[in-house]
Amino acid sequence: MADTIYDIVTSGCLTYEQKLTSLARAAENTLDVLDMPEKTRQYFAEGVICNLNEGAAPYRPRYIMPDYAKTVKNGVKFLELDPPKDLDELLNFLQILYRHVPSITTFPVYLGALDTLIEPFLDGVSDEEAEKKIRLFFRFLDRTITDSFCHANLGPAETRAGRIILKVEQSIAQAVPNLTLKYDPEITSDSFAELALQTSLYCANPAICNDPGNRDTYDHYGISSCYNILPVGGGSYTLTRIVLPRLAQKTDSLDEFLEVMLPDALRCMADYMSERIRFIVEKSRFFESHFLAKEGLVERDRFTAMFGMVGLAEAANHFAEGARYGHDAEADDIADRIMTVISDFAAAYEAPYCEISGHRLLLHAQVGIDTDHGITSGVRIPVGEEPERMYDHLRHSARFHRFFPTGCSDIFAFDITGRDNPAAMLDIVKGAFSLGHKYMAFYAADSDLVRITGYLVKRSEIEKWDSGEAVLQNTTQLGAPTYKSAHLADRKVRSTEG
Repeated sequence: MADTIYDIVTSGCLTYEQKLTSLARAAENTLDVLDMPEKTRQYFAEGVICNLNEGAAPYRPRYIMPDYAKTVKNGVKFLELDPPKDLDELLNFLQILYRHVPSITTFPVYLGALDTLIEPFLDGVSDEEAEKKIRLFFRFLDRTITDSFCHANLGPAETRAGRIILKVEQSIAQAVPNLTLKYDPEITSDSFAELALQTSLYCANPAICNDPGNRDTYDHYGISSCYNILPVGGGSYTLTRIVLPRLAQKTDSLDEFLEVMLPDALRCMADYMSERIRFIVEKSRFFESHFLAKEGLVERDRFTAMFGMVGLAEAANHFAEGARYGHDAEADDIADRIMTVISDFAAAYEAPYCEISGHRLLLHAQVGIDTDHGITSGVRIPVGEEPERMYDHLRHSARFHRFFPTGCSDIFAFDITGRDNPAAMLDIVKGAFSLGHKYMAFYAADSDLVRITGYLVKRSEIEKWDSGEAVLQNTTQLGAPTYKSAHLADRKVRSTEG
C-alpha cells in the first residue's frame, strides 16, 4: 500500500484532483469491513466477480439520482439556496448543487432533465441570450465535472430549451455531460428527434433511449453514468458484475456451467452485494447525515442495486464449438440460456433495502473496464464481428436487451451520410425500438469525440494521455487503454445508404 500511495503522490500524469481522489480510494482500501466468505474472495481473486473499483468500505451509494425538479421548486436549506427566480439564478443554483452531489466517481453522475429544468425560466429570454448562458453553463460543467460518466437527460417532449441545448452541444462538442434523449414516438416530434440524431453525428451526443420500453421499471426514471436506468429520487447502492468468460473457461461442459458453476458464482456475488448494501444503510450513516437525504431530494427506499454482467459473447462462443455469437443460432441460443439462468436468479434472490425493485437485484449489461482484454461489453457482438446488415444486428441486440431493466446499449459508428439524412437515422431508431431495442448511441467515424463503451472521450485527449501528459478528464485514463484493447477503431462503419 505504501508503494501505491508513493506512486500516486509522485505521478507526473495525474492532476492534483486526480491524485486526491486516488489517495482517498487507497485509504478506503486499507479497510476490510465486509463479511466475505473465502469462496467469494477466490472469485474476486480470479476476476470472476468484480466490484468495479467501488472500494472496500462503502460510505455512499454508487449512483445517486437527486430529484432536481423538487430541489429547484423548494430550494436547499443546507446550501442556503432559495428557489431560483430566473435563468441566471437557476444555472447558478445548479452549479452550486452539483458540486455537492456525490457518487462512486466523486462527481455527480446525474444532472437531471436539463431541458425541462431550464424551460420554465426562458420566458422573456431571447434565443441568443439563452444560448450564450447555456453555453457558459456547459463550459462550466465540462471543466469542473471532469468525468464523462456525468449524464443529463432531454425529452421526450420537444422544448425550446432542448433545441437550444442541442445547438450548443453540436458547436462545443464536449465530453461532459453525457446526454440522452428519451424518445417516445407518441410524444417526441420527428423534427426534434432528427435534430438530436444529426447532433450525435457531430459530437457523439445525445444517445437515444426507448422511453416507453424503459418507463415500466419505475414510476419515474432517469439515465445516469453510461446508460444506467434508475429511479429519480433514489439510485443504486452498488453495481457489481460477473465476468462470464472467466467462469466459463473453468469447464467445457455447458450443463455443469449452467446448473452448478454459474448459480454458485451468482449466489456469492449477490450475497456480497447485500453486504455492501447493509453497510451503506446501517453503518455509513449516509441516509442519516447527508443533506440530500435529510431534505428529501433522495429517499432510501428508492434505491436498488445493479446486478451486472459482461462478456456474454465470449462465454457463449466458448461452449458453441465453432459457432459464433451474433451469427449462428447455436451460439445465440446458448447465450439466451445463460442469460435466462442469470435473470431467473436475480428475480428470485431477496436483496435488503431494495423496496423500489421489490427487494430484487436488477440486471445491468455492464460496459467493461480498461483491464477487460478480449471481453466484450455486456451482451454486445464483438467489435470486428458485427453482422453485415444492420437490421440483423439490431434484431440480435433486441433479443438480449429484454433482460436488462437497468440498462443495455449498443453503439454504432456512421459515415457522414447520416448527418445529411437524419430522417433515415430516425427510421433506424424507430425500427430498432419496435423490435424491443432499449438504448442506442451513434457517432461519426471521423469525430474527435467517440463513445468508448458508454462514456465519451476525445481521441485528441487519448493521444495526450498516451504521450504522458496530464489530461483533464478522468475517463480519458479509462478510455485510452480500452480504445486500443477493444479495437474500437475497428467498429463497423454504417451508412444510411445501405
